[in-house]
Amino acid sequence: MGVTPSDLAFVPFVSVENMMRLVNATGPERFMAELATYIEEDFRRWPEFDKTPRVASHSREGVIELMPTADSALYGFKYVNGHPKNMREGYQTVTAFGVLSSVANGYPILMSEMTVLTALRTASTSALVGRYLAPKGAQVMAMIGNGAQCEFQALAFRALCGIERLRLYDIDGSATEKAARNLRAQGFEIVECHSAQEAVEGAQVITTCTADKQYATILTDNMVGAGVHINAIGGDCPGKTELHRDILLRSSIFVEYPEQTRIEGEIQQLAEDHPVTELWQVMRGEAEGRRDPREITLFDSVGFAVEDFSALRYVHDRVAGTDFVTPLDMLADPDDPRDLFGMVMRAR
Repeated sequence: MGVTPSDLAFVPFVSVENMMRLVNATGPERFMAELATYIEEDFRRWPEFDKTPRVASHSREGVIELMPTADSALYGFKYVNGHPKNMREGYQTVTAFGVLSSVANGYPILMSEMTVLTALRTASTSALVGRYLAPKGAQVMAMIGNGAQCEFQALAFRALCGIERLRLYDIDGSATEKAARNLRAQGFEIVECHSAQEAVEGAQVITTCTADKQYATILTDNMVGAGVHINAIGGDCPGKTELHRDILLRSSIFVEYPEQTRIEGEIQQLAEDHPVTELWQVMRGEAEGRRDPREITLFDSVGFAVEDFSALRYVHDRVAGTDFVTPLDMLADPDDPRDLFGMVMRAR
C-alpha cells in the first residue's frame, strides 16, 4: 500500500518560470521598489539578525557559497555560485536557490529559485543605497559591465532614484548592444560608449559590474571627479576588485557587513582598520550618508545574507495563496514521528 503525503510534507516552491511570471505580473520596477522596502526594513532592525560572513568554497574555476542568516522567527539561506568562465561554456556565471524556514519548528516555508531573484535583490539594494548616497537630482548613470545584472540595475535606479539616462560600456561590444537594445525598449536614453573613460563623462552615478575573477582596474583615479556616487558591485570575493586603490582613499566608503567586505570587497586593498560606515546605521539615522555635494561616496557592495533573507521574505508574502507556487513533496511526515522506517516499508 502506498503512502499519501500529508499537507506537512509539502513545501511551496517558486520555479524560474513562476518567478518570471511574478515579476511580469508585478512589473520589474514595482517589484524591485517593493523589495527595496523589505530590505530597508530589515537593515533598520540589523541588530536582530544572526550574522556571519558567507561560507565560501573557492577553486580556480570560481566559488560556491552558502549565505545564512536568521532572526527570532525565520531562518534563511542562499546557495550561490560565481564562475566567470561559465559564459564561454554556455552556462550562467551566477546561479542560486534559497530556502526560508520557521525557527519555531525548523520546517521550510518556502523554497525558491534565486538566480533571477538575486539579480533583482542586488539591483534593489544598489538603488536603495543610491537613494541615501547619490547626489541630489542625479539623472545620468554610467554602467561599466553590461552583462546579466545591467538592466536590473538600470530599472531599479530609475524606480528609486530617478535615473533616466545611461552611458554603457563593456569590453564585449555585443554585451553593450544587448543592454542598449533591452533598455531602449524600456524607455531609457542610451549612449553606447567605446571606453570606460567615455562612459563616466557627465555621469553622477558610476556602476561597475564586471565578472572576471581578478584584481582589475576598471576605474582609475583620474576618471572619478568630485561629487559622484560609485556603485561597485563586481568585486565580491578575495582577489577580485574593480577600483584603483587611490579612489578608495578619496572616497567615503559604505558597506553592508565589514567582516565580510574586508575579505571580499574593494576595501581588501586597504588596511584592516580603514574607516567605513555600515549602511544599517545610515538607514537608522545613526550615521550620516552623503555629507557634501563634492563628496565621493562609494558603496562597496558584495551582497549579504540579510538581503537574500529580505528577498525570500518578500516573495513568500507575495506568492501566498497564488498560483505562483508549486507544492513539492520535500519532507517525510510519518503518522508516528518515531516510525520513519515503517513509513518507508509501507511505500513498497
